Amino acid sequence: MSNVLFWFRNDLRLHDNEAFVRATQMGDVVPVYVIDTRLLKNTFLGFKRTGKFRLKFLLESLADLKKNLQAIGSDLIVKVGIPEHELFDIAVKYEVEFVVTSKEATQEETSVEAAFSQKLKTKNIDIDLFWGNTLVHVRDLPFQIHFVPDIFTDFRKKVENFWKVRPTFETVVTVNSPQSLESTTIPSLTDLGYEDFGKHPNDTMGLQGGETAALTRLQEYIWDKELIHTYKKTRNGMLGKDYSSKFSVYLSLGCLSPRKIYEEIKKAEEIRGANDSTYWLIFELLWRDYYYFIALKFGIRLFKRAGIKHDFSKKWKRNREHFKKWMDGETGVPFIDACMRELKFTGYLSNRGRQNVASFFTKDLGLEWWWGAMYFESQLIDYEVCSNWGNWNYLAGIGTDPREDRYFNPVSQAKKYDAQAEFIKYWVPELAGIENEILIEINELHLALPEGVNYPRNPIPKNKKW
Repeated sequence: MSNVLFWFRNDLRLHDNEAFVRATQMGDVVPVYVIDTRLLKNTFLGFKRTGKFRLKFLLESLADLKKNLQAIGSDLIVKVGIPEHELFDIAVKYEVEFVVTSKEATQEETSVEAAFSQKLKTKNIDIDLFWGNTLVHVRDLPFQIHFVPDIFTDFRKKVENFWKVRPTFETVVTVNSPQSLESTTIPSLTDLGYEDFGKHPNDTMGLQGGETAALTRLQEYIWDKELIHTYKKTRNGMLGKDYSSKFSVYLSLGCLSPRKIYEEIKKAEEIRGANDSTYWLIFELLWRDYYYFIALKFGIRLFKRAGIKHDFSKKWKRNREHFKKWMDGETGVPFIDACMRELKFTGYLSNRGRQNVASFFTKDLGLEWWWGAMYFESQLIDYEVCSNWGNWNYLAGIGTDPREDRYFNPVSQAKKYDAQAEFIKYWVPELAGIENEILIEINELHLALPEGVNYPRNPIPKNKKW
């Protein structure tokens, strides 16, 4: 039997993992994950490329994967360093004949693939890459990548007309690995130069990383609580855990397969009937797919200042003071500040909140849009490169949005989605004693603030649209 190196990436699961199934069929598997030290460095904006919430979630997911691999006769080797170097050393050490891994879509990740592949050629080792991150397989699209429509609705209609979701792969239940598999421990936050931290008292979600937690949440959401059938009504909620599925946190590292979600929804539809809500969650999975395919189509343009529209006419400000106030939830706009504090203290923010703070950042503050995208990359536990950068392009008006002037008015949005100011008062407790209407309307807030309350008296900026 030959040895096969399996490189785990954003596919930290044993269920529906085609690449891992193939590796187990090829020989004795050496499972490896490398924590890339390049992603732990500080950015020029003063925060880490990978923030503490994201890193903690990753470490929890690796611990769960390691435990699950040990239960089926293998283990997970975890290294810290530059993946292409660490993986090559392991490939040589175990005299592997093949490397198997999942395919990624964006430049940094594909550059690592290419650099590793070049090193492997010097030892005549083949690398096989499998596409497994999306609901619809890239080869099952009814058009070539360079013909992916620039508007999501056109994409959805074409894909739904030729609907094909491949069946899930069986969960691997036994793995042969070399007897000499080295034993490694998963580093702690402090090992990696981060401060250890506890859960914020306002964090009611307690999201835990790993495939085990992911499958538990899937079971709970679709079957135990039957929340899937009310998803469309509740999805714009702001407080609590169950207004949305929270599947995004598990999809981001591949602890949960989109096809597995799809199959469970389809089973629930057969038993309890289909409705707008069951369709809508599949619709959201298609949105996620869309950004993967947009990333493949436009490549590096997704990360450029002019965006995928190549729009050089927009001017962005580089006001560090405003940027810091936005990050800290100190803009003087209570709805925006509540959202930003939730993100700052938990690493999570609702979809409604994300749209509002990104619109505020790009349209009201007029700040450099990719600064905001970088902060989200650092902070969000469900950060996914394609969705994050695709959505920021979209909200900055340089992406795939068919509307030129899409704008989220923080006053009307607060009226609609936080009419009783519950969310605002939960995350900005210093405003708890002020009337709801004043918190939402903003105009008279500076007059209503009691002496000694440490909250901005004047919002930045003041927009006439409010």
